[in-house]
Amino acid sequence: MTMPLNIFKKSYPFNDDLKFNTRLIFFITIGVFLFMWLFQPFDIGLLSVRERYYLMVGFAVITFFTLVLNLLYIPSLLPKLFASSKWNIQREIFYDLWILFTILMGYFFYTRWLGVMGFDFYTVIKLVLMAAIPLTVLIIFNHQKMLRTHLKMADEFNKKLRDNKQSTDPMIHFKSDYQKDSLSIRVSTLVLIRSANNYIEVFWMDGSTLKNQMVRCSMTLAEMVVKEFKTIYKCHRSYIVNVRFIDRIEGNSLGYKVFCEMLSFPVPVSKNMVDKLRELI
Repeated sequence: MTMPLNIFKKSYPFNDDLKFNTRLIFFITIGVFLFMWLFQPFDIGLLSVRERYYLMVGFAVITFFTLVLNLLYIPSLLPKLFASSKWNIQREIFYDLWILFTILMGYFFYTRWLGVMGFDFYTVIKLVLMAAIPLTVLIIFNHQKMLRTHLKMADEFNKKLRDNKQSTDPMIHFKSDYQKDSLSIRVSTLVLIRSANNYIEVFWMDGSTLKNQMVRCSMTLAEMVVKEFKTIYKCHRSYIVNVRFIDRIEGNSLGYKVFCEMLSFPVPVSKNMVDKLRELI
């Protein structure tokens, strides 16, 4: 049960791009009007021309002002609540449901005021589906925007990685609580340090062979050993990586992962360490 619940706590950047959201609101508003006009849900073809016009325009206007309220006004009024550093998947889901609810309530009270539709279970279901249309478009566009942003940033990282050259090559020493497990290697050969409870697991290159060794040492002490070397980068609380061995970076709507030469697993990058990665490469 723990793993599925943890997914909802993962970081998810709130889309606070004012220009993008403004264009998206106009696009969705026009889309709602065209959908009503082309498909004529709720049997609006049976209404008079005037009633049909009021219903289509009213739904479009409600969609417009509801999205302006939820995407532009409320986030600007409560910036700390919508800060990307605090936003996660759970908050995104709840806020999307809130947007759906406000659009639905707008449609419901408008049709009641207009008096053009009788209400039963099926009408309510149709209203829910109608309100879900702008929300679905909003989610799809936001996801695609985040995906394009992270892919573009990852591509920029990869271009800089190819140009990155570092030549310093001193020895570094990881002292173990058990003397026989201590390890000394050159900086240029270090690939990755991974936390493993009371140990660290050090990966390094010996010629063309990747080697690894467990050392009884804290991650804090390991970080102190390598902190003076610019190519060594703590990308996550459990990982320290040598940027010279980063083969590529992949981004999606949730964040970034780096892939190192010879390693069979990806290395996560904490959200607050992305800027540091950009500086290093």
